[in-house]
Amino acid sequence: MLYEDETIVWRFALPRLGWWRRTQRYRLPIRPLSQGQIKQAESCKRQTWLQYRSWSRITNGVLLSVIGAVQYGTAKVCYKIVPHFDAQEFRQYIHQVMATFSRTGKEVVMVVDRSGIHRAHKLDATLEHYHNKFRFHFLPAHCGHHLNPIEGFWRVMKDAIGAGRCWRDLPTLYQRTRHVLMAHQERPIYEFHW
Repeated sequence: MLYEDETIVWRFALPRLGWWRRTQRYRLPIRPLSQGQIKQAESCKRQTWLQYRSWSRITNGVLLSVIGAVQYGTAKVCYKIVPHFDAQEFRQYIHQVMATFSRTGKEVVMVVDRSGIHRAHKLDATLEHYHNKFRFHFLPAHCGHHLNPIEGFWRVMKDAIGAGRCWRDLPTLYQRTRHVLMAHQERPIYEFHW
């Protein structure tokens, strides 16, 4: 049984607590936009979003996106660093997991939340390929993070990696992330509290 989830590891330290004044934000007076201006603004937003989701985030050194699953009891971690979370990357991750666990001859059950990439139709061919060898078990809707033990694992990992640190470059962060993931495989998953 594997517990799967996705997380993001930032290169820069992010504040966990802060103090902000509770006042109304100042709003600039704006004039109504024409339909052409609205379409142009939406087009710019789409282009920016596509660039944001590309590998340029990785090469610019902002963050690492990690898909991971932990085996309950043994705390064996399978992870994959991806440019963004989508069904295609998740398909490749399933193949990686099956390459590791198919040798056991037992069915692999992956416990996942109900996010879109876990329910995408692009996964149908992969699930059919691993029929009777691999299946999903979906967590209840709106259950929070309490039913997925990997959430505690992510918290411990992020505390060990980021806890108020900024990393010089992304390869250093990648090496540190990999080192922490491998070091914590020695601990059983029930030792991670969240």
